[in-house]
Amino acid sequence: MSVLVYTESEGGKFKKTALEVASYAKAVADKMGTSVTAITFNADDTSVLGNHGVDKVLKVTNSQLESFNANAYASVIAQAVRNENAKVVIISSSADSKYLAPLLAVDLEAGYASNVVEAPSNTAPFTVKRTAFTNKAFNMTTINTDVKLVGVSKNAFGVVENTASATAEDFSPSIPELGVSVESVDKVTGKVTIADAEIVVSGGRGLKGPENWGMIEELADVLGAATACSKPVSDLGWRPHSEHVGQTGKPVASNLYIAVGISGAIQHLAGINASKVKVVINTDPEAPFFKAADYGIVGDAFEVVPKLIENLKTFKAQQ
Repeated sequence: MSVLVYTESEGGKFKKTALEVASYAKAVADKMGTSVTAITFNADDTSVLGNHGVDKVLKVTNSQLESFNANAYASVIAQAVRNENAKVVIISSSADSKYLAPLLAVDLEAGYASNVVEAPSNTAPFTVKRTAFTNKAFNMTTINTDVKLVGVSKNAFGVVENTASATAEDFSPSIPELGVSVESVDKVTGKVTIADAEIVVSGGRGLKGPENWGMIEELADVLGAATACSKPVSDLGWRPHSEHVGQTGKPVASNLYIAVGISGAIQHLAGINASKVKVVINTDPEAPFFKAADYGIVGDAFEVVPKLIENLKTFKAQQ
């Protein structure tokens, strides 16, 4: 009766979220006195999972599953759950996992708790802490179904070293009709993506135009960060919609979020509230963002950001 965890990968490499959910699964398993089984899809080296508490790895290798398909992945994970007689299933709260979660919950007749931020406070009854009201509050949720499905918020639990001796075995499930096929995938290379970023540098209309985005990209480059923007910026066509963060864009749960020239509309704040440290640079001391920020600089971005870049480069050179 193991805890089963779905570990996301891309191009054969595990995402950081995979290691975080594995760490979380280990914490749950310890409370329940059981082991951790991970299921992987076309991952290359699965031994790293053993460093985060996984005891057994079910390796799914199938060319049909190279690209994410919510229906197919949910079906395969459900088969693994039944094969292992798992009573707790751990996934991340990534965009992909949020697509497959309801399908998996229905298949397993499992109660589903999303956006979980801590290991269960109790396992009988199974009770977890979740964010609510766009990260403005928390609630305690009890899952009473036989099988429990838990979605862990990004950067909430962290990656924990729990060295175990993980065994690996091939798992060959039946693959349902895919329904759709992926013909091609175009991705930006050489840049940190918003989904995987520890640090995000975001710009708003205060930058006055797309021609001024160079300093945002330079600051992001110095910090090893992803670039993002507010909704008005993407609506104006200054930046691609893929960089739009907020309630109606991509949610951000980075360790550091730097907002440059963004006033802080409620929809934007709702999408970035899960970030651990928020820094705002704005000329208006009454900007709503200052009330939500951990650190604020009242000043002209065209003066502040270049000085910040210069000081960061100096600091890095001294390391």
